[in-house]
Amino acid sequence: MDIALYCPDCGFYEKEEDKVGKRGDFFTSVSVGGLFGQLLAFQFNDWLDAKDETRNPLLCLVEAGAHDGQLARDILTWFKVRRPEIFHQLEYYLVEPSTRRREWQKATLRDFPDTVKWVPEMTALQTTLQSSKAIIFSNELLDAMPVQRLGWDAKEKEWFEWGVALDGSRFIWTRMPRSNRVTGFTFSAEFRELFNVLPDGYTIEICSAAEEWWRAAARVLAQGKLMAIDYGFTTEEQFDPSRLNGTLRAYQNHRVTDDVLANPGEQDLTAHVNFSAIQQIGEAAGLRTESFGSQPQFLTRIAEKIFKQPESFGEWGAKQTRQFQTLTHPEHLGRAFRVLVQSR
Repeated sequence: MDIALYCPDCGFYEKEEDKVGKRGDFFTSVSVGGLFGQLLAFQFNDWLDAKDETRNPLLCLVEAGAHDGQLARDILTWFKVRRPEIFHQLEYYLVEPSTRRREWQKATLRDFPDTVKWVPEMTALQTTLQSSKAIIFSNELLDAMPVQRLGWDAKEKEWFEWGVALDGSRFIWTRMPRSNRVTGFTFSAEFRELFNVLPDGYTIEICSAAEEWWRAAARVLAQGKLMAIDYGFTTEEQFDPSRLNGTLRAYQNHRVTDDVLANPGEQDLTAHVNFSAIQQIGEAAGLRTESFGSQPQFLTRIAEKIFKQPESFGEWGAKQTRQFQTLTHPEHLGRAFRVLVQSR
């Protein structure tokens, strides 16, 4: 999954052609239009503008998984026009390990040469954020991190790992040998009781990469917020009779399929985020969970504040209303996305 998505030569996210929007393989909240970034900017302004009586820290926005930089441009444009006093204090960091994507982002953000900076990984911000009030955030990042795919052996009452093998010229799923016993994850007693009724072969995914990323982000955050917007569920929701084969899916030309081993590098791969796991990791690192809910709930709370003080936001006409409906309606982008916000 890591190679299929991120290989510098053949990875899905490294290809030049437009993968997002009508001409691409899938829609995102950013591709709907500028409103999504403007709503986030309005909320970020509230978080950054809170009075701090003890010190006057630097103000930093840190975005990971920025793809072509469009969301960063929408956010920065809103700040520049609507909150110039905050804009001139901002440093906007993009966490981007890919040289190719960094070039795309620089082209998109060429109007903000003094504001935007790049780092290859989160740990590079350790020193900078110690004296900063920061918002670290990602949109559709954690769901595209490589996962382990686990199956349930009802007879042996144990989990095994699905591996990938070659059958001629095509990839196939294969059950890993018992010597590769699955370790490193646990469930509470209530879930272990559930295992007694799980059907043979019931499949789930675990993503240690997402958990490690959240742990690293929590460590560098000295003061501010840590936020993820992504496909996902809680541990309680992970076990569902309708998901016998897990949540790992592929997207190509706006069609979804569970044949994730076909056409490697030519289709997007995604799996639901276990928000319970990353929430617990943040809390173990000293963060406080402020909110966890759906994208419609999160965006509607922002819109409610805007409607009470419309002059503070900017234009909201028919175009913005259509975009808001797409972002929040359950038949569009409002169905699957969750938002977790933690703070220090």
